[in-house]
Amino acid sequence: MRITGIDRFTLWVDWCNWLLVRIRTDEGLVGWGEASLHGGVQAVEAAIDAYADHLIGHDPAGPERHWHRLHNMWRWRGGCVLQTALSGLDIALWDLEGKRLGVPVHRLLGGAHRDRVRCYASHWLGGVETPEQAAEGAREAVRRGYTAFKWVAVTYEHLRAGETAAIARAARLMEAARAAVGPKIDIMVECSEFLSPRTAERLDAALAPFDPFWFEEPIPYENAKAMAQLQARIRTPIATGERLLSRHEFRELLELGGCRIIQPDIMHCGGFTEMKRIAALADMHYVPLAPHNPGGPICVAASLHLAAAIPNLLILEQMEPQRSARDRLSFPALAIEDGHFRVPDAPGLGVEPDVEAIAAIAAAKQPKRERTGSLYT
Repeated sequence: MRITGIDRFTLWVDWCNWLLVRIRTDEGLVGWGEASLHGGVQAVEAAIDAYADHLIGHDPAGPERHWHRLHNMWRWRGGCVLQTALSGLDIALWDLEGKRLGVPVHRLLGGAHRDRVRCYASHWLGGVETPEQAAEGAREAVRRGYTAFKWVAVTYEHLRAGETAAIARAARLMEAARAAVGPKIDIMVECSEFLSPRTAERLDAALAPFDPFWFEEPIPYENAKAMAQLQARIRTPIATGERLLSRHEFRELLELGGCRIIQPDIMHCGGFTEMKRIAALADMHYVPLAPHNPGGPICVAASLHLAAAIPNLLILEQMEPQRSARDRLSFPALAIEDGHFRVPDAPGLGVEPDVEAIAAIAAAKQPKRERTGSLYT
């Protein structure tokens, strides 16, 4: 079997681009990957094309062999663009390997520890301004079968208007959400790097009575020592790592005790090949994974196989607002029952993107937006 071509499919969905990758072979089998990067998608497309020149004509067998060959091909390696492109190709190669051998990817990774994976409704309670809205949004997540959801407690705009008022508002909304669903539902708090360590300590004190499951990226991710110092001072577990790109970048965070949950993203941290190593490294430090899972149907399927195959899984992200779009683009749609994904058991990833449906969604240019950045308040 030889690789004969690599195709890219880029489409705009909701607030981000999805970039799907297809590896074709001379025997008719194809492997699917995803390399969606929220910003700079054109650079990732160019990187995939550059890697393609070194894959076409090769036997696709042995995804880890190809990963090492591509990762070390040039003097400059890593970075979000090259690593995202490599991740998408790695996922596609594992999908192809599973199809060639007639087994699901999680079997290739060592076997499934579970046939269902608990997930949480992510980016839930968007735009909530009143306790009544928070309570109703929390109840809706439970009605949909979820036992956990994540929301944004403190926004940039509210912090800019006044820190004390913003924290008091977050406490009122969190209190309403907790009262609406009771003590058994896990509520994650997305912080989006908007806080300084000082502000994060104030927010932790304000929300502690309502038992937040974690604070996600309370401060910018680059300084592992600062994250570790913050984790030592607050009660709420810190979850972070979606922007870290390899086991080398996770090593310092884990060794310093910078968080209690890590969130590697299979589309950015090196695909199956590298993320399995990251999970093993975290397991040495007794830290569980809650994989970042923000992409399209292939990202979700790949994250699900990885989640099934590691012992230290905590929970998997599910971007509930984009669920219908993902379901339209893949066959079959990944099943969610009672707040759990059912792990696919078909060869490879177990899903095939609907190319006609993808073509029907016109690829759109990413709108120009500027991130305001952290306040460091």
